[in-house]
Amino acid sequence: MYAELQKKLNYVTAYRENRTKIAQEILENSSLFDELVSICFSASDKNHHKACWILEFVSYEELIWLQPHLDFFCTNLKNLKDESAIRPIAKVTQLLIKSHYKKDENGILLSEDNLQNCIEASFDWLINDVKVATKAYSIRTLYILGNHYDWIHPELQIILNKDYADHSAAYKAVAKEVLKKIK
Repeated sequence: MYAELQKKLNYVTAYRENRTKIAQEILENSSLFDELVSICFSASDKNHHKACWILEFVSYEELIWLQPHLDFFCTNLKNLKDESAIRPIAKVTQLLIKSHYKKDENGILLSEDNLQNCIEASFDWLINDVKVATKAYSIRTLYILGNHYDWIHPELQIILNKDYADHSAAYKAVAKEVLKKIK
């Protein structure tokens, strides 16, 4: 099984169509999902960033598949260093947090430890030197979390106001949107 998934990942490219095709294969063969999650956080694996790309696409369709992997996923967020891996995982984190607070029977159930790991990783991504898409996902994730943890919005507000002038138009747009909601 592992060799089969590795072979598929060897041929994944950044083209959306290509990523979608492999994600569809995972969706049609859920037995590959456990291995996909494992590869995402195996930094020594040359394809780990590609696995993260695929996980993002699979998560749009079957986020619930992550439920049994949440402790592993959330604990390892802080270990990601490759920007190509962090961006899709930041998006998956946002999806998880949205789902957790949706309060319906199909929602993801995150433990307090899982939530704390998501908070820590999101703040790290926001304040460290990562690309704007990762920061945007982190800002939105922290905004949602701040509706449930009263200390997050004031911290987020400080960071966004302090960093506002130093960032791109895309960052500024998300920061402005979230700052307006916080006030």
